[in-house]
Amino acid sequence: MSTIDVNNLLAQMRQMTAQVRMPETAVQAPASSGPSDFSSLLKQSIAAVGNSQMQAGQMAASFERGDPGADLGRTMIAVQKADLSLRTMVAVQGKLVDAYKDVMNMSV
Repeated sequence: MSTIDVNNLLAQMRQMTAQVRMPETAVQAPASSGPSDFSSLLKQSIAAVGNSQMQAGQMAASFERGDPGADLGRTMIAVQKADLSLRTMVAVQGKLVDAYKDVMNMSV
């Protein structure tokens, strides 16, 4: 079984959250205002994934309606970003469940 580098995972989740919140032209590392617990970071990441899904859906609907200013390239990029963030979140969820099972199977 492979081990999970929690610090690396958290850093990647923070970076994904920052990228979703910032415009595409200004991607930078998130500023740490202080220690944050894992549950709040996880909630923020889930909210960021949901927001990216909603934004991609709105852009796709706008393109399908033929709204002026709806760009196919940006719409496809938003849809792919939303898909990638969802797949990443599902992978993280799977790793968390596996870790939970491992902890529950430990003898005390």
